Amino acid sequence: MPSRFTCSEHSESMTVSDNFLKGQTLLIISPHADDEAYGCAGSVAKIKALGGKVYIMVFSIGDLHQYAGKYKLIKGQTRYSEFVKTAEFLKVDGYDIIFRDSKKHLRLDSIPRRDFVSIIERESSVSLLKIKPTMVALPAISYNQDHCAIFHAGFTATRPIASADNYFPRIVLAYDNPTLFWNIEREKFHPNFYIDISDFLDIKLKALALHHSQLKPGYHHCSLESLKTLVELRGKEISVKAAEAFMCYRFVC
Repeated sequence: MPSRFTCSEHSESMTVSDNFLKGQTLLIISPHADDEAYGCAGSVAKIKALGGKVYIMVFSIGDLHQYAGKYKLIKGQTRYSEFVKTAEFLKVDGYDIIFRDSKKHLRLDSIPRRDFVSIIERESSVSLLKIKPTMVALPAISYNQDHCAIFHAGFTATRPIASADNYFPRIVLAYDNPTLFWNIEREKFHPNFYIDISDFLDIKLKALALHHSQLKPGYHHCSLESLKTLVELRGKEISVKAAEAFMCYRFVC
């Protein structure tokens, strides 16, 4: 079945064949380990199955005190191991983890944007200049300060200039997340680019399940059950079984 997406001011529908995804090199920029699974795991699986390439840049992994009925410490090494297993399961072509210290984890908004832009543009092993992605997927703006910091840095890094020191990706997207219902109105997530993941729904759920320390109970909006409901809802928006939704900021044919 062809992948369907919309990408215009008036949300006019467009349909492309799988040949479109087959030729893509996707870079996912993820504030934390697991964001890539929530937003893009189905698309990763589909692009890889079709012969495309996928890379992930994770900005922060560290120790985290998490509340799930009681406070418990989730070690950064646990989060690291879970991410590596997820990346291997999805068969990505490469990844880079920028920070692995707890002082920066959930403190990315305290770091100058210029530093992030340089990392995304050229310093990372999966930077724009090094892998030359055709598609870049950023975290959508949300109440999470790290997501906002990385979105704005990524948006800056993908600005429409091309030179020997910069790379111009033709497609710039922001990916979905189960937390996006809680946004102020002017920052609401309005999807206009969809990828049909009907055949890859189970892979998406298995990818998130590999982030075992982050799993929430069924009633929680970030649980496996809720994620399944979300991608099925996105599927209904384009009349397929399951889909991942994105906001498209740039699409150059």
